[in-house]
Amino acid sequence: MDEKIIDVLELRRTAKEVKRHVVIMRILALLAVILILIVAVAYAISYFYDKFGSFTVKVSKYDMIQQGLTLSETPEYNRSNAVLNADIVYDMTNISGNDLPDNINMINGSHNGDNYIAYTFYLINSGDDTITYTGEMTMENVTKNVDEAVRIAVYKNGDKTVYGKTKSNGHGKESDCDSEFLSSSTVMRTSTSGFEAKAKDKYTVVVWLEGNDPDCLDDIIGGTLKLSMNFKITEST
Repeated sequence: MDEKIIDVLELRRTAKEVKRHVVIMRILALLAVILILIVAVAYAISYFYDKFGSFTVKVSKYDMIQQGLTLSETPEYNRSNAVLNADIVYDMTNISGNDLPDNINMINGSHNGDNYIAYTFYLINSGDDTITYTGEMTMENVTKNVDEAVRIAVYKNGDKTVYGKTKSNGHGKESDCDSEFLSSSTVMRTSTSGFEAKAKDKYTVVVWLEGNDPDCLDDIIGGTLKLSMNFKITEST
């Protein structure tokens, strides 16, 4: 074959290889950018979730589907919910529980202040059976011992109970608390029996850092706390 023809063929083949290489590199670069964006978004979500904490309410999906136990931010509801999430508070600092609004349990849904989380929701028996249910509030991802000074008020149908960690000296509850946390990870438990069809229990949860607590020190600045409250049916008639 003529050497000039061979040179042209080699040149064409080389050009195709270069073009193919450029396309592959562009695809790899695009994939790298997409991967970086995914990681960045995941990190941002994790950062804000860890930094500012959260409060989540859940019912067993089985109990919701089979028995009609559902959650709502209002006493009237048009669809069943198994999970509710309260709004977060950014850079919450300490306050006195005495400064909380008097009507704090009279507003539905999220109604946070600058330095406290307040969330009102309803647990509703939308089924046909009379049931007994239990609820448990737990703490997750506690950092920098922020739980030493945290207070959690739970209003159940208007009845208020303030929970706090046992005194750091181990001698009972703090003076402003009605009850101690049940354990290092469990805040409280509640139950209702004879919960009839269409019945509703109203809950308001308020979370703040108590400035009058001796353990409310600079050491807890930047601490995080996640809370969840889980409900389940224990008996049905």
